[in-house]
Amino acid sequence: MSQPTRRNTLRGLVASAAVVVGFHPGAQAWATEDTRKGGLAGDFEDLPPLDGTLLTDEESRAAAAEDYGHIVHRTPRAVLRPGSVDDVVAMVRFCGKHGIPVAPRGQGHATMGQAQVKHGLVIETTPLADIGPVDADSDTVTVGAGVRWSTLTKATLEHGLTPPVFTDYLELSVGGTASVGGIGGQTHQHGAQVDTVTELRVVTGAGELVRCSTRRHPELFDAVRAGLGQCAIIVGATVRLVRAPETVRHYLLPYADLDTFLTDQRRLVEERRFAYVEGQVAPDDSGAFRTYLLEAVAYGPPVGPEPDDEALLRGLRFERGGEEIANLGYYAFLDRLAASVAEQKESGVWYDAHPWLNLLLPGEHVTRLAEDFLTSLTPDLVGPGVVLLYPLQRDQLRTPLLRTPDDPAPYLLAVLRSTPPEDEATVKRMLEHNRTAYEDVRDAGGKQYPVGSVPFDKRDWRDHFGRAWPRLVAARHRYDPHGILVPGQGIF
Repeated sequence: MSQPTRRNTLRGLVASAAVVVGFHPGAQAWATEDTRKGGLAGDFEDLPPLDGTLLTDEESRAAAAEDYGHIVHRTPRAVLRPGSVDDVVAMVRFCGKHGIPVAPRGQGHATMGQAQVKHGLVIETTPLADIGPVDADSDTVTVGAGVRWSTLTKATLEHGLTPPVFTDYLELSVGGTASVGGIGGQTHQHGAQVDTVTELRVVTGAGELVRCSTRRHPELFDAVRAGLGQCAIIVGATVRLVRAPETVRHYLLPYADLDTFLTDQRRLVEERRFAYVEGQVAPDDSGAFRTYLLEAVAYGPPVGPEPDDEALLRGLRFERGGEEIANLGYYAFLDRLAASVAEQKESGVWYDAHPWLNLLLPGEHVTRLAEDFLTSLTPDLVGPGVVLLYPLQRDQLRTPLLRTPDDPAPYLLAVLRSTPPEDEATVKRMLEHNRTAYEDVRDAGGKQYPVGSVPFDKRDWRDHFGRAWPRLVAARHRYDPHGILVPGQGIF
């Protein structure tokens, strides 16, 4: 795109920045300072030259108005495909000057428009995909924010190393999960993915490129990790690595009783008997969600000894005879959803609406909360999705803005709902069910894990962040003084 064309495009971009739609219907809209004064934002001779491309075609803008949720659609005025981190710096400074809202976009896996921005600028992080050399002294690797965890893992396995924690789906970006947390079956041992990040390279809302860590700008580091993009855009990260196994022993253990299932799960994470622990709940023949499946994985050499079934399963009260045990290659285990994802894309289910629910339940009340929720759940409120339920260890969750219940063993409840997007009535019912479930869990001391589709307003966000709220507000004012970053979260 020529420089004059970019200037004309940004004239429209600034002129259209008057209204930013909030996170959900009913959220308060706001206007830029220039619009409130009744004028536009002036001459755009200061539009910076770019190494990459500023896209304004209808197809690019429509793609940025979509996400995995297929529920919310906010069309930006332009999409930046950066050729360098300098492009991100330059455009954030430009947008700050002119009051244009900005949102970074990784793999577009948000479920309710969190990375969308109406009449603003979407910055794609996918081009920021460099993978640096493994630092043998610290067992870390520095990567661009757009690198996917699958790509990173393949690179580090060449050195016999691996990131410690994975979400079930590997095709998410490092920057994306560092912005929200990144929870998986290894979290009880290593924390969330964001807890394994030792340094971040970010562009603040003021357009400053900064390296931050626990030793360098720690207040910014704590505001960005799991900070939902409110203070800075992550452009790079240094990730801690651990030794990788070559093979794993994979166990699926059926349970008929909820409390027994939950108690055995908790025992396993407290004892750290397995490297990975998760669990699923499925409907029985009557449609009631009363079938429980504990999933556990033991790592083999060179991380640990050859797994011993008798020792690993000792004392567990699963339904004997129904267990499934298999040996898998390590990466095959990590990427075990690949075939299912391919099938979903081929069948079209991947493009359904996904009003997901992700909650963190206090372990003290998990049996009651889970039983009440599962009793209210029907197959039509899940669709072809799945229900996950498994414990974490709070002492491993060290990121201040990743809010968790005040309980040593909170449980993640994730309802990965799916329904055709044109079935608006079912989407609405699912969202309403999400909100009701959230309120019940909140009243018992639980939290939302904010990657799903729970309608939230500013009061909800203040309650969610709790004691961390004043710190987030102060960081927002300091690092995003123009208030332009990621309005789709609906926090400010």
